[in-house]
Amino acid sequence: MRTVRTRRTRLRATALLLAALALAACTTEAAPGKEAGPPGTLRVLAGSELADMRPVLDRAAAATGVKVELTFVGSLDGAKQVADGTADREYDAVWFSSTNYLRTFPGAGSHLGTSVQTMASPVVLGLKKSTADRLGWAGGQVAWTDIVAAAERDQFTFAMTDPNASNSGFAALLAMTAALDGGQRALDVDAITRVAPKVSALFGVHRLTAPSSGWLTDAYVDRATGKNPGDPVDGLVNYESSLVELNDSGRLPEPLTLIYPADGVVVGDYPLTVLSGATTEAQDLHRRLVEHLRGPEAQKDIGATTHRRPAVPGVDKPAGLPGALNEIPFPDSWASIEALLDAYNNDLRRPSRTVYVLDVSGSMADDGRLPALKQALGQLTGAGSELAGKVCGFREREEVLLVPFSSAPLPTRAFTVDAGDPGPGLGSIRAAVDGLAAGGGTAIYDSLVKAQRDLAAAEDRFVSIVLMTDGENTNGSGLQGYLDFLASTKPVQVFPILFGEANEAEMRTVAQRTGGQYVDARKDSLASAFCEIRGYQ
Repeated sequence: MRTVRTRRTRLRATALLLAALALAACTTEAAPGKEAGPPGTLRVLAGSELADMRPVLDRAAAATGVKVELTFVGSLDGAKQVADGTADREYDAVWFSSTNYLRTFPGAGSHLGTSVQTMASPVVLGLKKSTADRLGWAGGQVAWTDIVAAAERDQFTFAMTDPNASNSGFAALLAMTAALDGGQRALDVDAITRVAPKVSALFGVHRLTAPSSGWLTDAYVDRATGKNPGDPVDGLVNYESSLVELNDSGRLPEPLTLIYPADGVVVGDYPLTVLSGATTEAQDLHRRLVEHLRGPEAQKDIGATTHRRPAVPGVDKPAGLPGALNEIPFPDSWASIEALLDAYNNDLRRPSRTVYVLDVSGSMADDGRLPALKQALGQLTGAGSELAGKVCGFREREEVLLVPFSSAPLPTRAFTVDAGDPGPGLGSIRAAVDGLAAGGGTAIYDSLVKAQRDLAAAEDRFVSIVLMTDGENTNGSGLQGYLDFLASTKPVQVFPILFGEANEAEMRTVAQRTGGQYVDARKDSLASAFCEIRGYQ
């Protein structure tokens, strides 16, 4: 393990050195300054937590003429966009908590140009103060082994993003796995096997997941304050900066105590990275912006605004943050990362039990809608290529229930994807989907009620309902009847997919009242919509 620290003293701002920086292909340092120039817009693909940088970037634009246009995406999905060239066509730069994953991801490294560290924040565990006090963790040293031991005794629960979609979740998974193996070297495939039982025990108390840190934080707060029907969760894994901001926001009924495992954390250094296909103008905008952001005043501004640590020496970190931390080294091969995600999906995480409530009314026979539904669900079983390279298929140990509906809900069919031999289960799901036929009316809310009754809750599983409909309810009880049903029971999260002529307002209400999230498939494919929802399951 090594200590988090700034890298070296300021570089001299000479023309020769700036030229060298413009050609660098790895993380470098830029000379601080406030160089102004022709106004321009830098299009940046960024991690969702960087929304808090907007005030800093507005002040940077006034000083440099560089306006930043941020588009938010999950960090690991962003890596895929870089690798397949999509990012090159639509953006000038990328800005995530780390480029380590990007540089390891197959095909992504060649798309990256100059990369300059702008700030830093470790991924840590925030626990309700009462829980941290009960465990005796407030103000003392806590190791991942202590956290695992408490999990084995069911002494706390926590929320964490999906490591397949979000860097904060992946960073936490990497930290706990590597630290439990000793943390002295980069994680390798054999280490994952050695510590799997301990990591699996920790995920036994994982109660809330999501594809992004922002949605997870909001869901955590809603549960803590009773706005969400789900059970409150004791802890939240996120960036230090996000947890400090949450404590300062006044949104929580009690503050979070930040736990920094003594045996290691993963730290994001937020390099702003220009893409190799960026124009000369965009490269100049990038250079001017990072020079400004690394200046002492901007570094102080970043700390005061976002609670992130400085990236340059000589600037004090935000008040209240601890000093030196043990940093877990990043894996040096894609094989290790792939093995870690595979182990998480199929062995370590709590498995899922999901009901897919599927509209097969007469309108689904129009415009190729039913074939699109069959193709989308078929790809979750491994058929087709649209989702190639995306970790969103059905996983081992998962239970999948299908509830087709038209004028009334049809019989439920249940399937299990067996550990070690997933083929038969996946084949059975695919065959059932291929056999769907369209006809009749649309009984959305009777079908949702049936789905929840079919979906027995289980402490050892994530449970959820996915609703896909292309129209408005025409049969059976209406929205109010469904809401009355929810008031009499403990709701299960529902994730409606907007498709065709679905009633957007009603689907938003269903998601909000159950603590789920609606996904709009009217502008993208159904396959992508189903894949996006996997991050919540």
